[in-house]
Amino acid sequence: MENELPDIFCPFPQRSNPYVGHTREHLSTWIRQTGLVHRESARERFEQADFGAFVGMVYPTADSEHLDLVADWFVWLFLVDDQLDDGHLGRSPERVRDVVEQMRGVVEGTGRRPGPDEGAPAALIALFDLWDRTVPQAAPHWRTRFAWHLMMYLTTTTTWEAGNRANGIVPSEATYIARRRHTGAIHVCMDLIEIVAGVEAPEWVHNDPRFITALEASCNVVCWANDVYSYEKEQVLGEIHNLVHLVRHHRGHGERQALEHVCAEIATETERFLSAEEELLDMYPRLSAVLVPYLDGMRSWMKGNLDWSRQTPRYNPADVSQYSEPGAYLEETVFGVGADGAGRVAGTDSVLN
Repeated sequence: MENELPDIFCPFPQRSNPYVGHTREHLSTWIRQTGLVHRESARERFEQADFGAFVGMVYPTADSEHLDLVADWFVWLFLVDDQLDDGHLGRSPERVRDVVEQMRGVVEGTGRRPGPDEGAPAALIALFDLWDRTVPQAAPHWRTRFAWHLMMYLTTTTTWEAGNRANGIVPSEATYIARRRHTGAIHVCMDLIEIVAGVEAPEWVHNDPRFITALEASCNVVCWANDVYSYEKEQVLGEIHNLVHLVRHHRGHGERQALEHVCAEIATETERFLSAEEELLDMYPRLSAVLVPYLDGMRSWMKGNLDWSRQTPRYNPADVSQYSEPGAYLEETVFGVGADGAGRVAGTDSVLN
């Protein structure tokens, strides 16, 4: 489908991180240690996606340690997202509620770390590790914002999206656009720019309307470009949470017209980002040491996401249609919840070895 897609305006340079090779090796070890991936079909799909290359494109200036860290966050977010988007769990919010509450305990510091023989969900085990490596050295206001964004991602996907699927609700374009920045976990990823760049933006900067505009616009560009490239695959899965699909549904557009509409809106958001970026730098020249790397991180996200989307097989419809049923490539141990809604412990111990 790639050759048929309209062009997406993106005036930023292509870059990649020199530590990608090391990060690929790190990811292979980390997913095994946490138990996130072990099923053969899941491992093959994981390797084909090449998350190491993706993280290198969107965080091209990260050092090796930080690139490994954000790559682990990527994998965690993508694998959780697959469970909720592609599998049965994304249509049954009540079946993942307990796991999400356990994750809230990690984020709020009230959760008990499970022992190695308890058969805890792999996503929970991995989240404890990620939290320990990310949060302790960060500023309190960053921790608060990051925790809120992470929980908004989890609750919006497990409640709002799953509720829509279960009840046959097609959201409006405006509602979807507002929620998409949460369901795509892009705020979580943008927050990590501060960790990678080693900068600390004052809280008032995050509340500045120009910064809000730049962040919102860059998040929209990333999410909507993802919708363009994943549209055909998500049609195979019957997924309604896609801007191209909603434009077709609400406006009566054909496929090509809807794709062109969304791509034009991406260009508008890119221009909106550029205007806000210029205003911010003009308004606060004394904060350039913080704002320049932060805004550069947003630029890298817009360009890197687009470059990766163009090359990854993850969004190829054949990637999911090759399986006998939707979700055949998913890991039950990620959430510890099987198709019958019960927690699955059997076989977990071998994963953690």
